[in-house]
Amino acid sequence: MNSTMEQDLEVIGCQDEQTPRSDEELLLDYRDAGNREAFEELVRRYERELYNYLRQYLGDAQLAEDAFQTTFLQVHLKCGMFEPGRRVRPWLFAVATNQAIDTQRKNKRHRMVSLDRCHGDDQDDSGSLVEMLDGPADNPLEQVDTAERDGMVRDCVDRLPKSLRQVILLVYYQGLKYREAAEVLSIPVGTVKSRLHAAMSRLTAAIADTPLSSHE
Repeated sequence: MNSTMEQDLEVIGCQDEQTPRSDEELLLDYRDAGNREAFEELVRRYERELYNYLRQYLGDAQLAEDAFQTTFLQVHLKCGMFEPGRRVRPWLFAVATNQAIDTQRKNKRHRMVSLDRCHGDDQDDSGSLVEMLDGPADNPLEQVDTAERDGMVRDCVDRLPKSLRQVILLVYYQGLKYREAAEVLSIPVGTVKSRLHAAMSRLTAAIADTPLSSHE
């Protein structure tokens, strides 16, 4: 084997070694072999995303931190129940959601945090929340600046019933697809869609009834 071919093979070998493992591979490695590094890598990948989700859900930094810690404790305890072929991300959100609900029960105080911005593109056929609420020319959202508009939407989302807030939070703010949100909440995809429809109807009506602070 000539030196050039050997160098090419070495480069290919290095690239393979550097290819990051999937979430599923990491979790199964921890489940089957007790690989602590695999577990720690999974925590690093989802630390910010899950904490932000819990902070939004619970509206309190300390409660979110507590729920985050118990989330990964439950991942450690229940990883044996994870089935190959499942997706890790919605499973983690399901665990986190259950821990958030338990935290609410234990503390008996609950306030949905204001949500400052919409998610990216990883979803089904829905745009950003504000874009979905934009409608006729007399829509109040078109008559105010960005800060006031976001504030109006935040306040209206906070007043939604829990079941409707959950789907708005998961789909429009965390970017989960409908089937992933359904998996997180253990409900059919059709229920996710119907709740989103109900939430959007309520938000549109609530925004239409909201007085404008800087416009007559």
